[in-house]
Amino acid sequence: MRLRFMAVVAALFPAACGVAPAPEPVVAPAAEPAPAVDAARDLPVVAEAFVTALTPEDNIDSPAAWTAPDGKTWLIATAKATDKLVVYDGATGETLRSVGSAGTGAGQFERPNGIATVDDLLFVVERDNHRVQVLRLPEFAHVATFAADDLVKPYGLWVNRTDTGYELYVTDSYDQGEDAQGNDILPPLEELDRRVHRYALDRRGDGLEVRALGAFGDTTPAGALRVVESLWGDPANDRLLIAEEDETYANELKVYDLAGRFSGRTVGRDVFEAQAEGIMLKSCADGSGWWITTEQGKGRTVFHLFDRRGLAHVGAVTGVMVANTDGIWLHDVASDRFPEGVLYAVHDDQGVVALDWREMARTLSLPACPVA
Repeated sequence: MRLRFMAVVAALFPAACGVAPAPEPVVAPAAEPAPAVDAARDLPVVAEAFVTALTPEDNIDSPAAWTAPDGKTWLIATAKATDKLVVYDGATGETLRSVGSAGTGAGQFERPNGIATVDDLLFVVERDNHRVQVLRLPEFAHVATFAADDLVKPYGLWVNRTDTGYELYVTDSYDQGEDAQGNDILPPLEELDRRVHRYALDRRGDGLEVRALGAFGDTTPAGALRVVESLWGDPANDRLLIAEEDETYANELKVYDLAGRFSGRTVGRDVFEAQAEGIMLKSCADGSGWWITTEQGKGRTVFHLFDRRGLAHVGAVTGVMVANTDGIWLHDVASDRFPEGVLYAVHDDQGVVALDWREMARTLSLPACPVA
């Protein structure tokens, strides 16, 4: 999850909501027959529906999707190296425009990382401005900026609707500097008690009133969050899954409750062969569903599914080309292109691929779970 493409772009970028030239999307590899099984891992393969234009200079990190008023899907991704957001057509992968520029003002970014959409709001975590910005769609109009006094090195987020607005969880992977080899120095376990921050965001007219609700993190060897980024919650089961990204310790997900208490349980150590990464939840009307998680293999990404309630491993799939995935986003909304929803996944820090949920479900023989 650290910068892999070291070239930092120093060019000026358009102001917020500025329009950038739109590169053509890469032709999806589905044009050629996809293998039925990945030979290296004996995993079923789901061909990508499309691949966006590949722009390694951007260092694409995390995607989120939003249904615009005209019914079209916007796929919005953070570009860490160029300090902007890239907006794609969620049905075709075509690049529509870029939004934002480098800086500390409203609508500007410094190494944007985690991103999420809820209702008409877009939440963006900025690592190097150590803050969260909220923008209103479709205009990308600034609504709020907060948390700069609390966060040190934030990365990922999850937003939960409440009766009065929203509750936001943000991971903070602060460290104690770097060693001689340039590796982050992990704080001692007793200092990992602020790995996740919580905020209440109450609606006030067109604005938001933000209140800090404190931070949490277990400090025992089993529950400590050594290196953190991705997390996602399930209010119906009072559950928060947090990816442990310290591969020197384990590739797994830690299971917390929404109050920030470690449950004593971890998931995935027996199936992940590379770093645990993106997390999303597919919810069904009867309360069942699946956690969709990412194993960030350098040469091939593997998507592992776990049962929503019991957390048992359900199966895994891979794509034809998608690799080295950071963030993922499940757009669980019916559209002409993806009638049962779509999983978007970052590809090798350069762009985003789309995986049709129908194909994933068919490949893993999952029961029907229609979108709302």
